[in-house]
Amino acid sequence: MASLKEIRAKVTSIKSTQKITRAMQMVAASKMRRAQERMQIGRPYADSMRRVISHLVRASTDYKHPYMTTRSTNRVGYIVITSDRGLAGGLNVNLFKRLMHHVKDYQNQSVDAEYAVIGSKGVSFFKSFGGKVTSVQTDYGDNPTFEQLNSPVQAMLDDYRHGHLDRIYLVYNQFVNAMVQQPTVNQLVPLPEHAVSEESGIQTDLSWDYIYEPDVKTLIDGLLGRYIESIVYQAVMENIASEQSARMVAMKAATDNAGNLIDDLQLVYNKLRQAAITREISEIVGGAAAVS
Repeated sequence: MASLKEIRAKVTSIKSTQKITRAMQMVAASKMRRAQERMQIGRPYADSMRRVISHLVRASTDYKHPYMTTRSTNRVGYIVITSDRGLAGGLNVNLFKRLMHHVKDYQNQSVDAEYAVIGSKGVSFFKSFGGKVTSVQTDYGDNPTFEQLNSPVQAMLDDYRHGHLDRIYLVYNQFVNAMVQQPTVNQLVPLPEHAVSEESGIQTDLSWDYIYEPDVKTLIDGLLGRYIESIVYQAVMENIASEQSARMVAMKAATDNAGNLIDDLQLVYNKLRQAAITREISEIVGGAAAVS
């Protein structure tokens, strides 16, 4: 059994760790609030883009953008958004499980897959898991710009336009609330029908149309590119908010566990100390009895 000195040293060490985890919990809570604000700011832009594109796609039946064209699936790509830092509980692990389940369904159909990774944790995962990683972006921080994230996204889209990929999926953690983060795999291109119809609320039977300048092809090409960018950027913002909320919860659990461990050690310490006092009293009484 450990001595009183060893238990005191353990309690001191755990208290130091508890201070660190409590500080990390407070920092994560502050960052989560800012991440939520940035995430909510971007949603109106993405919704407005979806409404405009929905109308353009339905009104302009003469032109079909490649992002809207479905073809037979022989090879798929995944843009995987993960965190750069750890200590976020099972956030990234749950995302990888969801991804591997999705990939397995395609492997059973003899469909190959390749990956574009955003975040250091994704890079570490694919080093151990394997798989063809075509592009990587790490160290994007808590408030990234799309220019920082553009390289892997454009590499995937270029492969799709050139026919090397038949589908691209976006993999990230969707922020539901501070306690719930949902691992999500959404089809990015070709754009699913519901992405530009049901969610936008645009009716199928349109009675009006835009006047296009310079032409409908140029306009749709530009807007669809911006729309894809907004979807990816919003997913990164959702993942950052999820990361901070998961870290806050994990650090709170670590702080509470440290407190429970300190209480248990303190109880053992008090028992040992009481036993030592009782033994000393017994020795004193026994010695006094022997002398008398």
